[in-house]
Amino acid sequence: MPPHFSPPAADEQRPSPPTPAKTSGRQRLAGLIIALGLGLQIARLAGANGVAPLVGIAFWLAITLLWRDLPTRNRRQVGALAAIGAALLVISRILYGETLAWEQVLDGNIFVVAMLVGVSFIGLINRRPPSPGTRIRGGRGVITTWLSVHLLGAILNLSSVFLIGDQLKRTDGLRLPQLLTLNRGLSSAAFWSPFFAAMGVAMGLAPRLDFAVVLAAGVPLAALSGVLTRLELARRFDLEHVEGISLSPHDLLMPVGLALLVLGFHYGLTPTLSIVSIITFLLPATALAANLPRGTAFTAKRMVQHTRERLPTMRGEISLFLAAGLFTQGLSTFIDAATGGQWVLFEHFGAGEAMLSYLAIVASAVIGLHPIIGISTLASLLDLDSANQTLVGMVALSAWAVGTATGPLSGINLSLQGRYGISGGVMMRHNLIYALVMSLGVCLAIGLLAALAGAGGQ
Repeated sequence: MPPHFSPPAADEQRPSPPTPAKTSGRQRLAGLIIALGLGLQIARLAGANGVAPLVGIAFWLAITLLWRDLPTRNRRQVGALAAIGAALLVISRILYGETLAWEQVLDGNIFVVAMLVGVSFIGLINRRPPSPGTRIRGGRGVITTWLSVHLLGAILNLSSVFLIGDQLKRTDGLRLPQLLTLNRGLSSAAFWSPFFAAMGVAMGLAPRLDFAVVLAAGVPLAALSGVLTRLELARRFDLEHVEGISLSPHDLLMPVGLALLVLGFHYGLTPTLSIVSIITFLLPATALAANLPRGTAFTAKRMVQHTRERLPTMRGEISLFLAAGLFTQGLSTFIDAATGGQWVLFEHFGAGEAMLSYLAIVASAVIGLHPIIGISTLASLLDLDSANQTLVGMVALSAWAVGTATGPLSGINLSLQGRYGISGGVMMRHNLIYALVMSLGVCLAIGLLAALAGAGGQ
């Protein structure tokens, strides 16, 4: 029988809860500043370019206020990335006389951070809690659970894992096959979901990325994840008494509706804006519209509560993306200054180079680095203007999807450890075969994209 996992002891480190019972004045101030940063970014998208330098300042100021609340591991990682990036900028200026646009130094990954803050407002859209769902045992339960967390997670992100995991846990605890299913169902949404930070990072690096092509490649890869999870777990575990869950179609209406709304804006109403930019303003606006029928006082109360309580809990992801953006700027500036802009990692970024880059990022995730670090390093070593940006984006999304599933220190595995008591090392070991097979599929997809780009003359 697959092992059970009981909840961790109360004194073990847990991820920050989505809505803390009480926040300090410092945390509430940080939440207000994060909301201000989002508002400034929306104004920037509307054409108020003069506020652009203030966006980064707002987010960095908020993280400074929340610094003491970050777990030690996060502080070390974020601090190292930011310190290395800043040091490389200073070296580039002092030793090589590089001209720096200081007003843009804090701007790295700002579009991603603003999108993440905007996505958080989904929690204010009035929706019923997911129904208890149909309980299904065996292999069918694995695939229905994977599909439920995948579709919900494509919009709701990590909260979908807790919504479904907590329901499964009530019956007989959580078994390892169920935890692996939750892990892979969520992480594989990074292959295609425009609501994931992975897509924001990919589009930030490669703004000319063809989303339709990425969708055409990413959805089959996500489907491969589901099929592989079903077959592999059935081979390795006795699933006869392992329970799965199938949510009702009604539970999926909200995520599907939001996805269609975003695509409608992108391909119809605002075709000049990237999907990341559309999500940044559209989701808070949708949350506002969903609450207004209950009165302005009610709406204002919920918005203020979200700002003061939910936004400060995003300190981990916001700080990581800000630090990774500064690191990318520092490294790329230093390389350009030291080589006169004449050196890049690859003279040509084709299928072989893309596969090698993907494998390197996944390998770094397995040893404990978040994929954003490997992706940022790659971006600073490439000539992104001349590279096939759809191929670059595909590498970033695929490395994120497989790397976060496998990496013992990824957000999903740390959250599963905190919530359900399963260690990241155990998850990593049980996902190695999965990562290997998924990597074969990713390399095949990269080869096909490169071949199509070559046939199209790109």
